[in-house]
Amino acid sequence: MPELRVADRHWSVADGANLLDALNQAGVAVPYSCRAGSCHACLVHCVRGEPADLKPEALGREQREQGWRLACQCQVVADLQVETFDPLRDGLPAEVAALDWLSPGVLRLRLSVPRPLRYRAGQHVVLWAGGIARPYSLASLPDEDRFLEFHLDCAHPGEFVDAARQFKVGDVVRLGELRGGALRYDPDWQEQPLWLLASGTGLGPLYGVLREALRQDHQGPIRLVHVARDQTEHYLRDELQALAGACPQLVVEYLERPQLPDYLLQMRIVSRQTHALVCGHPDTVDAFARRLFMAGLARNQLLADAFLTRS
Repeated sequence: MPELRVADRHWSVADGANLLDALNQAGVAVPYSCRAGSCHACLVHCVRGEPADLKPEALGREQREQGWRLACQCQVVADLQVETFDPLRDGLPAEVAALDWLSPGVLRLRLSVPRPLRYRAGQHVVLWAGGIARPYSLASLPDEDRFLEFHLDCAHPGEFVDAARQFKVGDVVRLGELRGGALRYDPDWQEQPLWLLASGTGLGPLYGVLREALRQDHQGPIRLVHVARDQTEHYLRDELQALAGACPQLVVEYLERPQLPDYLLQMRIVSRQTHALVCGHPDTVDAFARRLFMAGLARNQLLADAFLTRS
């Protein structure tokens, strides 16, 4: 049986055991959210030995060469020594600059960082509060906003959102890895129809993508649809109304969840050149995607980011 070592602890594990499970079951706290290699909350550093990596493409070459691995995607097949991600040592400090409730269930968190963070609209980053880690999409726009903005769905309890409710301006959190994410704006789409379909706080990254498209002088029609639990959860109304008033090609629509099935039945693709970005709860993302494909949208013209449901 291979031996697993962390700091001064070592123990035997079954050959082929999942590394994340082996660590957590032994009391070595490694956070995780998706277990699919997407959120990157479970980063560990391999000091000696090499696990079997089932998803090596999930990390960049530089990270892999430095010994970083995603514990959820690794199997212990030989003696292995690892270090867990230490946010104090490995993370970038960020100060809470502002906290605002955008709706009864959505908390806007703005962070300032000591140096500019290079990112694009639609990416996400792992936030650390104490020993709790959670990936969140960026709602801010690089080179324009002086802060990093995140929209936290606080409608349901969870370790991170419970901690976030206690944040105060001036508190320090840590940033883990910046992730590419599925969403982006491509300047080649400038003349083509653009659909932005969001549920809940999926509006956050799509708000960033929308502003990026307008900053790059997008000429085609833009439709933004926001699906929420109820009318009180349609947030950023003033900001979106201001953008629509200044940009006649932008149409904004609001739906409550019970209205979604009828809306999907009536949804039509006017142009086969349409590009659609879908973000939010997995069920809503899946419903939008299936309807778009049935309506004739090519799969390579849909970018989807389904939020994790584990808090």
